[in-house]
Amino acid sequence: MIRMALGKRKDVAQPLFISTVDLPWFRPNPFYDAVNKVLSAHHFDAFVENLCGKFYCDNVGRPGLAPGVYFRCLLVGYFEGLDSERGIAWRCADSKSLGLFLGYAMDQQTPDHSTISRTRRLIDIETHQEVFGYVLKILANHDLVAGKTLGVDSTTLEANAALRSIVRRDTGESYQNFLTELAKQSGIETPTRQDLAKLDRDRKNKGSNDDWQNPHDPDAKITRMKDGTTHLAHKAEHAVDMESGVILAVNVCDAAVGDTRTICDTLNQASENLRAIVDDQRVSEKISDDWASEAVADKGYHSNDTMQDLRAMQLRSYISEPDRGRRNWMDQEDGLDAREATYANRRRIKADRGQGLMRKRGELLERSFAHNYETGGMRRLHLRHRDNIAKRVLIHVAGFNLGLLMRVKYGLLKPRRLSDAVDGVLLALMLAWRWLLEMVGCRNDRRRAMWTRTDQINGSLDLQAA
Repeated sequence: MIRMALGKRKDVAQPLFISTVDLPWFRPNPFYDAVNKVLSAHHFDAFVENLCGKFYCDNVGRPGLAPGVYFRCLLVGYFEGLDSERGIAWRCADSKSLGLFLGYAMDQQTPDHSTISRTRRLIDIETHQEVFGYVLKILANHDLVAGKTLGVDSTTLEANAALRSIVRRDTGESYQNFLTELAKQSGIETPTRQDLAKLDRDRKNKGSNDDWQNPHDPDAKITRMKDGTTHLAHKAEHAVDMESGVILAVNVCDAAVGDTRTICDTLNQASENLRAIVDDQRVSEKISDDWASEAVADKGYHSNDTMQDLRAMQLRSYISEPDRGRRNWMDQEDGLDAREATYANRRRIKADRGQGLMRKRGELLERSFAHNYETGGMRRLHLRHRDNIAKRVLIHVAGFNLGLLMRVKYGLLKPRRLSDAVDGVLLALMLAWRWLLEMVGCRNDRRRAMWTRTDQINGSLDLQAA
């Protein structure tokens, strides 16, 4: 057996000065290097600096964070699956390749989380929307935006606010004190926690958003989440290009508002972004002539008003219709118009194209939610107030679009997926080697069994001859 000396960890005294030739050499991350090349080719930094110049003032206050660096930090949040700006700042400070992606030399300090948060508060939401639209133009330049058929779906994002902190909208009374007063009115002088829980269990409409709000995030609403639990949440609605999977618009809205009331706003945002692409002469020829002409959604978006609104917007609807039984159109206001729009939608979704779009809707829309909010780390929010959340989500989704460009045009996966791919290859090689050894072992076992059987036959023949 080979022996070696036991190594012991020693305290290291960091050198005061170090020569650049003594610095450890490292390679830039191939994914971030490709992203920087794409952004530089489209003059991204010059665009955002010109766009955000009005929010800065020279020689006043602390040094500002360059707009190109700020937006890259938010892109890192998507690429690395980081949910908080504090986590983004820590990750950028810890990684040399990310510092190179942001444009910092090896002897420079990357921005801390307070600088990133301050810059976000400084720049308004309209500017973030324009940056999102500029990224769409980059994708259109690479023929990834068709814009003819728009798929719409929504999901809930858990707010950075707790249900235990909600208060009455009219009096500001906490939920615990409210239950205590109800218990005293019912005859319980000193109610226990069990008494309050039993009293609260039988009440109706106890979580009404009309009566309760969170004082720290009034925009968050009490909502049932996808997993069946109840939390304070916001709603994010996506409009996705059904040909390429590019997200054309993201709308952060009230979680208590139904889908039928928000679909038109989301489609209008997508139409405005597509209009900006058409108006830009550099990429106007990259988009189809019949852009924003079809809308696809699930049955949660189906209603008479939605059918009529989409028809007024000159959009052909492919929306799944829930089973409502036989309907009486004559007793409804605008019943004939609603009937005509509903029947036209019903004919379209039953055709072959409608069935194909329904299958593709489940694939592309659910994939966008999985990438942005599950692996992207934004299912649980760390910001409050809808404008702040919308700023972060807009650039987060822009990172999703850039990641789609990297995967489709250059074959590059996200940085974390690159390591997963290497692990997958190693695992496949190990499994193949194990299978090969098992096959060799089985062959040896069969060979030994064959020789054993041969020996037995020869022995029996020898006995018979004797």
